[in-house]
Amino acid sequence: MAGIRLPTEDSDVSQAARQVAAVDLISDDDRSVAADSWSIKSDYGSTLDDDQRQADAAEALSAVPYRAASDYSSDKEESDAEAVSSMLGFQRYWDATYADELTNFREHGHAGEVWFGADVMETVAIWTKHLCLEISQRHLPNHLVNTNCLPAGQTEKDLSGWSVLDVGTGNGLLLQELSKQGFSDLTGTDYSEGAIDLARSLADRDGFSNIKFLVDDILETKLDRKFQLVTDKGTLDAIGLHPDGPLKRIMYWDSISELVASGGILVITSCNSTKDELVQEVEAFNQRRIAASQTPHSAADQDASRDNTFQYIDHIRTYPTFMFGGSVGSRVATVAFLRK
Repeated sequence: MAGIRLPTEDSDVSQAARQVAAVDLISDDDRSVAADSWSIKSDYGSTLDDDQRQADAAEALSAVPYRAASDYSSDKEESDAEAVSSMLGFQRYWDATYADELTNFREHGHAGEVWFGADVMETVAIWTKHLCLEISQRHLPNHLVNTNCLPAGQTEKDLSGWSVLDVGTGNGLLLQELSKQGFSDLTGTDYSEGAIDLARSLADRDGFSNIKFLVDDILETKLDRKFQLVTDKGTLDAIGLHPDGPLKRIMYWDSISELVASGGILVITSCNSTKDELVQEVEAFNQRRIAASQTPHSAADQDASRDNTFQYIDHIRTYPTFMFGGSVGSRVATVAFLRK
């Protein structure tokens, strides 16, 4: 069973639907940031060929049977829900949303919407802290043993030595929560300049000067650094809601695998995919990597393709569940993977 959406009045999707209606009433000319009017810029140099990345993803999509997260949605969803899904997959929607939220912050001091809610964000931060401590001390769930980039015997105060990247950071509040838990080497990226402006403004106001924010697109990242912990709260969901979602999700996994250090952790929080579906998606990525290692390449390329895979570690088990259609589900899933 895939991401079940509750028809509650205060759900994230309901809020998104109201925002989309507002977007439809305002022309792009009235927005402070026009869609696709700027190129991604960064102080980091790119070592990746973006055209080749997209070509590789397209080839993989044609070769591997795969379903996008939107394919898992109920066939009883109404047409307006489909419109919301397509809007949430476009950068212009997020540019418009964060332009409004930045204005609200400057005029009223509002932080903006907390995607999935403040309780989920706090739960993710606390759970991630404990998971990192367990892994650094070799107390691994499921008897995993590959932590070659993490020092043994770390105490809680040593979490400051972990490098953390939050992709699709939005207003950056998850990084603030992680900072409260003891992490200090924190970086947030988002492809919306408005989001980064808002995140920087909130961090400055709230006293989190240690957090760095950069404009960067995870699908065409210019980052050339690897991180011990990479978090994603809703970014993969939004990518999957684009009309080219299946292709872009493949590009996502190819890209994010280059950002997680060997022995590092990827923590994904999703409302469109269950734990099992995320695990299946990772297994499909691993299979593509293994297949790539068996094609004619240099020995170094083959080793990199084979080793650059993920393994399921654990997931949050404390989210409220509900019964629907004879199956048990949760509105949110948070899953952690170890990068081999």
